Amino acid sequence: MKVAVSSSGTNLDSQIDPRFGRCAYFIIVNADDMSFEAFDNEAIALGGGAGIQSSQFVVSKGAGSIITGNVGPNAVQTLSAAGVEIFLGQTGSVREAVERYRRGDIKPQGSPNVADHCGMGGGTLGISQGMGTGRGMGRGMGKGMGRCMAFGMGASGSIPPDSHETASLSRKDELKQLKDQANNLLGQMQALQARIKELDKK
Repeated sequence: MKVAVSSSGTNLDSQIDPRFGRCAYFIIVNADDMSFEAFDNEAIALGGGAGIQSSQFVVSKGAGSIITGNVGPNAVQTLSAAGVEIFLGQTGSVREAVERYRRGDIKPQGSPNVADHCGMGGGTLGISQGMGTGRGMGRGMGKGMGRCMAFGMGASGSIPPDSHETASLSRKDELKQLKDQANNLLGQMQALQARIKELDKK
């Protein structure tokens, strides 16, 4: 089974890029033997439609699953129509994420976890609105992030699981999920800070 991973670099030890449509690279991994190919994401500079074009690219490479941080509604629709499973809210290295996939530790999701056009221009990434009112981080962070508010309260911007799914989580699983979400948020903040520095230089 081929798995596509949005990546910030070109090898298995590269960190997952939380953006799907505008990630830096796609790494297509054969989950059976961990062989892989890395591709530049040509949709990164598009003014619109990056999610759709990235989805079409992933499908053209024969991937049956996508592992990423955040996916918008257009990409979800395109990927779902092609029968591609979507694994959201993932952090860490490409290798770690694919190994979680192989073990069955992560579950596919069929809904977007960020608004459309997230990650455009200003580099703003999906940060949930709950983090911006002080209830989450306590610093008022996130509320001013404008058009890229995520749907839901998860720290990674992911939609919270249904109540019956939450109830079935053990303390260990819930703790791991929260740590993953926190790591994803840190990655998003680092990307935002890098973009702010970049804009300050211009």
